[in-house]
Amino acid sequence: MNPVEIQRGDSPIVLGLPHTGTFMPEDLFERLNENGRTLRDTDWHIHTLYDGLLEGATTVRAAFHRYVIDANRDPEGVSLYPGQNTTGLVPLTDFDGLPIWSQPPTDTEIEARRAHFHTPYHAALERELQRVRARHGIAILYDCHSIRSHIPYLFDGTLPDFNIGTNEGQTCAPEVQDAVWQICRQAQDYTSVLNGRFKGGWTTRQYGRPAKNIHAIQMELAQSTHLTFETLPFDYDVEKAKTLRVHLKHILTELSEVAGQFGASA
Repeated sequence: MNPVEIQRGDSPIVLGLPHTGTFMPEDLFERLNENGRTLRDTDWHIHTLYDGLLEGATTVRAAFHRYVIDANRDPEGVSLYPGQNTTGLVPLTDFDGLPIWSQPPTDTEIEARRAHFHTPYHAALERELQRVRARHGIAILYDCHSIRSHIPYLFDGTLPDFNIGTNEGQTCAPEVQDAVWQICRQAQDYTSVLNGRFKGGWTTRQYGRPAKNIHAIQMELAQSTHLTFETLPFDYDVEKAKTLRVHLKHILTELSEVAGQFGASA
């Protein structure tokens, strides 16, 4: 199984998809407990939601599940949010803080997973960003995520529909951040926040290098925006998704235009 799926395009936009994969090696799946085997913390249907929204966009998708190893975590295991509940490089619990393994991985096993899954994903993402920047003078990484809107272990209350993360503006130029923020703020019947609970994961922080014309922004969508219910079997709601896709298309199109302006002056 190839751990990374790449769809190469000629746009300045690269879509990162680190959490939509559901592949679990059989021996690892057998070591999950009953709770873990639900794979509940998948970013369900996000690759379908974004499919075809921007002609020429490059996509880099991790085919493996985040319980194998989380492609959006620091490979050294450093926490993204010190002092707050979160999940690690190889999660030991789900987003509700409940154990997912009947036999947790050893340090040696984690190192093997890092080499076989995490490293190839990020090598592919880095190559595509460099390729796109060489072509356009700029690359914008738009990292695609989703999560349940009610998870008391991780946050209080109800999560906004659009959660934009730029690590307090450090991972992209103001024009990139503002383009996304303005569209989300104006999206009727949707809520939004900029650098709230989710400020951008390791991917956004690692690749967002505005001074080198690589910009990164994370979009964490509440799953209530495109799923029938945020419980098993996590069915895709076509009508909800149809409405949401209008705004997502607007975002990606606007980012492409912003990139064109930057590229022209590069």
